[in-house]
Amino acid sequence: MPRSVNSVAKRARRKKILKQAKGYFGRRKNVYTVAKNAVEKAMQYAYRDRKNNKRNFRALWIQRINAGARLHGMSYSQFMGKLKANQIDLNRKVLADLAMNNPEAFKAIVDKVK
Repeated sequence: MPRSVNSVAKRARRKKILKQAKGYFGRRKNVYTVAKNAVEKAMQYAYRDRKNNKRNFRALWIQRINAGARLHGMSYSQFMGKLKANQIDLNRKVLADLAMNNPEAFKAIVDKVK
């Protein structure tokens, strides 16, 4: 009995990889074996950087809250400690947004915890 091969599925797999490699430079976009390596590496970077992105944003929020708190004579750690003590449950994302875009509301929070 002849050997059975599934060319349709094989071609679909290859097309999927080449489609993901669209926009890459040189042979990375049109030679399957090179494109496969490039796409796999890109996926690893994407997975890693989704985690790093969360870290970067948290760091940015902390810097913004710190800057806002220092305008009112408080350090970041003092401000966050007093927030917890007064049971004000606002996350860093919201606090950073208030510090940047709504300083009077942020000042009201600082005055409340002082």
